[in-house]
Amino acid sequence: MVDFFPLLVFFGFYVKAGIYPALQALMVAMPIAFLIKWKLTGEIDKMLLGSTVLLLVFGAITLAFKNPLFLYWKPTVFYWLVGVLFIGSQFIGKQPLVKRMLTAVGLVDDMPDKVWSTLNIVWAVFWIAMGALNLFVAYGFSEAFWVKFKVFGFTGIMFAFLIGQMIWLFKAGYIKEVDEAEAE
Repeated sequence: MVDFFPLLVFFGFYVKAGIYPALQALMVAMPIAFLIKWKLTGEIDKMLLGSTVLLLVFGAITLAFKNPLFLYWKPTVFYWLVGVLFIGSQFIGKQPLVKRMLTAVGLVDDMPDKVWSTLNIVWAVFWIAMGALNLFVAYGFSEAFWVKFKVFGFTGIMFAFLIGQMIWLFKAGYIKEVDEAEAE
């Protein structure tokens, strides 16, 4: 829930006051969300940290030039960087990024390297496509539509992608089943 708090703050301020007050509120909410999550988990959420840093940079440029196009580009830059990290992990490091993520949460039994590699590429393509979709919406629709799509559309797409991945991994027999004894 902490991850969605800044989006709700942004949307609420946008509806009441417009893009620049919403951006200023988001620039306060994101670091707060990062610190809360860090305090609750004891770990640094690298995705949230990266997103927060990019927001502060792109947000400052947006405010300095009074041009929301810089803000519109922030999600695309973030998504594309994440996609590049997934691709890079195919060649750098001991295992693909998706394997590090899914084994860290204990969700997936071991899979063949080829499956991990394929899944990692799927995630990379997803993030790159999300970046392209953001530009399509930012340049093809109104600011109000972009804000709604950024808050609700992208969140829905990400949930659908994750659910689709989980269904595929479960059907393929890669998700660990929880024993009733473990669940109690």
